[in-house]
Amino acid sequence: MKQYSHKRHIFRAALYVLAILAAGCGGQQGSDSGGGHGAAANEVQDFERGPHNGRLLRDGDFALEVTIFETGVPPEFRLYPYRNDQPIDPGTVDITVKLGRLGDHADTFEFYSQGEFLRGNGVVIEPHSFDVTVTARQSGKQSRWHYESYEGRTRIESSVAQAMGIEVAQAAGRRIHETIELWGTIQPHPNALTEVRGRFPGLVQALHKTIGDVVRRGDVLARVQSNESLQTYVVTAPRDGTVIARDASVGGASSDNALYVIADMSRLVADFKVYGSDLGRIETGQTVLVSSLDGETTIAGTIERILPTLDTASRAATVRVLLGDTAGSWRPGQFVQGFAIIAEHDVNLAVRESGLQSFRDFTVVYARVEDTYEVRML
Repeated sequence: MKQYSHKRHIFRAALYVLAILAAGCGGQQGSDSGGGHGAAANEVQDFERGPHNGRLLRDGDFALEVTIFETGVPPEFRLYPYRNDQPIDPGTVDITVKLGRLGDHADTFEFYSQGEFLRGNGVVIEPHSFDVTVTARQSGKQSRWHYESYEGRTRIESSVAQAMGIEVAQAAGRRIHETIELWGTIQPHPNALTEVRGRFPGLVQALHKTIGDVVRRGDVLARVQSNESLQTYVVTAPRDGTVIARDASVGGASSDNALYVIADMSRLVADFKVYGSDLGRIETGQTVLVSSLDGETTIAGTIERILPTLDTASRAATVRVLLGDTAGSWRPGQFVQGFAIIAEHDVNLAVRESGLQSFRDFTVVYARVEDTYEVRML
């Protein structure tokens, strides 16, 4: 069973998920935003910059400086017009900017004059990665420029992606879980344990079963000579199960001690330790996803009870999870990890947490269009 949340973190919504390091985008993380996130000092710039540190576009004696301003406001275009490298009245210039994004989506911006610049009429949504087309009309002349401005984008051929083990999955609506992480051990259910004793005190003459043996009800386990009658009687298995303990030896005494302990291995529980404030969020009846430490086996169980006393050393409570049919894949004493589901949320789009990556100061996933991958901010 796949996990879609843990440690109380709720999964975020996104378009697609790609488990690939953000560093895989290499040096393609720049933009022409002037003083924004694309103006890192160590980036190699292959275009002319204007007085406001934006991309300077030229057509004869007319020039236009393109910046993305994002100090204290959502990212927005601010354009500065020049003639002969001198500022001109922004109100005399009519501008349209079209951003072609990965996947044939386009954003179009119109502009209005504000002080010394032309201000875009919308937010420049992250990522700032697009094919830019700028059209300017001034003094009866039209100028047009087209350039690429990519960040968080890389290309990986499908054969290479397959060799690298990159997996892509389409996000969809999902019920996601808010969980608490738990650690514990597998144990036989207390009601599935049977201690087998001799009927009368005496001398153990023979032991026919040992730890690990599977027994059927009525199988002979031991022979004991009674101290009173000196007659030998047999001790039989009262139920089907597996011998998990033997506390007797041939020639030893049989009194009140249990000769054998038999467990029904089809009835197992997972005992988890729960600490502090987490205990107040745990309730009987909640579902717990129980996994082996290697992650290969996962089974859903239900909290049967919360034991009333705390461990004297750790001050933790024991939460007992009743497991279903384990098909022999679990053993008593095995360490396991659990995720107690304490809340559920229906979302329109969800991704696995393993697909979340860091890019600048964002948490992102990667969208794939053909062989191109690009960040999507969450």
